[in-house]
Amino acid sequence: MVNSKIWLSSPTMHSNEMKFIQEAFDSNWVAPLGPNVNEFEKEMAVYIGIGHAAALVSGTSALHLAIKLAGVKRGDIVFCSDMTFSATVNPVSYEGGIQVFIDSERETWNMDPRALEKAFVKYPQCKCVVIANLYGTPAKLDEIRDICDAHGAVMIEDAAESLSATYKGKQTGTFGQYNTISLHGVKFLTVKMAIQNIVS
Repeated sequence: MVNSKIWLSSPTMHSNEMKFIQEAFDSNWVAPLGPNVNEFEKEMAVYIGIGHAAALVSGTSALHLAIKLAGVKRGDIVFCSDMTFSATVNPVSYEGGIQVFIDSERETWNMDPRALEKAFVKYPQCKCVVIANLYGTPAKLDEIRDICDAHGAVMIEDAAESLSATYKGKQTGTFGQYNTISLHGVKFLTVKMAIQNIVS
């Protein structure tokens, strides 16, 4: 019988990956952290152009931490991109917040700044906006940040799908008060490019 599995992203391990895994075992730094994670955080921060970075177990956990740091509490309104993966908005529910989805615009397929402005008219109490950059394409991040600033809302940029993309010459993952990226296998193309740039 032929194996009929279709893999989403099958793992592959080669020279440097095996070397670093063996190094982690040899130095007994399997958990919780260690020199490789520390160095990765430093290099990623330099690559993106930010002061510091913290590695977590997933993009979802990074978004959850960002939601907590933004101070979202039970009953708080949080504006979210309407076209995104559920992990972008699930952390709002974890904290008891209420997602209000903001429509996309045609140029980027991301959050529409005009729709966001209208949402603040309807929900002026909103204290947090989670914007996702879809399919490697940045949203109109400067416009969205200006709107958030004008309304005193914390902007969280979910750059999980846009690592290595730039907006007006600046790396995504740098526009919000809190920013997240992801190294999940389905983001392989942009992650591979970023890691090649870090390593070279």
